[in-house]
Amino acid sequence: MALKARLDHRDPLVFDTHELGRRPGALQRLTRTIDAPSGDAVFGIPGVIGVPAGAPVRLEIRLESVMEGVLVTGTAHATAEGECVRCLESLELELQADFQEMFSYPDGDERGRAITEPGDDTEDDEDRLFIEDGMFDLESVLRDAVVLTLPMQPVCQDDCQGLCSECGVRLADNPDHRHDAVDIRWAALQGLADSIQDGEKDDMSGAEAGVDEKQEK
Repeated sequence: MALKARLDHRDPLVFDTHELGRRPGALQRLTRTIDAPSGDAVFGIPGVIGVPAGAPVRLEIRLESVMEGVLVTGTAHATAEGECVRCLESLELELQADFQEMFSYPDGDERGRAITEPGDDTEDDEDRLFIEDGMFDLESVLRDAVVLTLPMQPVCQDDCQGLCSECGVRLADNPDHRHDAVDIRWAALQGLADSIQDGEKDDMSGAEAGVDEKQEK
């Protein structure tokens, strides 16, 4: 995996590991609140549910130095916003996303051994995340953790009845709402009967008009 050009230590999702050093077993605990990003880094499922851009995301993180790099374990707390798939009402969801990821030293393999030749154990590099200049970027890990926590079909409540299929009324607001069920076969016959009655009425009207004309003569 190619390293990112440069990590910016001012980025709230970039973390510095220099205090840990390369001392296996060294620990560091961090708490940080960031603003949810926008654009391609959005924390959510576009058009369904997600953490709005700029909304606070509280991070509780533990950094642990190991032979091959830094093991990052943490939890993100945030409020997601979306729309109920049944009744289309807006909803909010308090989420807690747990994550754990290994960030490897760029000069060591997955066993922590120094890489002396470019071809040594680099087949799986595309699946690994690296520390660059003593720093790592948590953005992709956090985004994946939040997305996996979110429901694919969010509902405002588990027993939401949705909308009336006939008129679109929200059933939770009117539990007694109903429409008289009409058998489609009877509906067709009723339509035929109505057309016959309309024809008879037209015939009767024509007959009455003829009688009136004769009386006038």
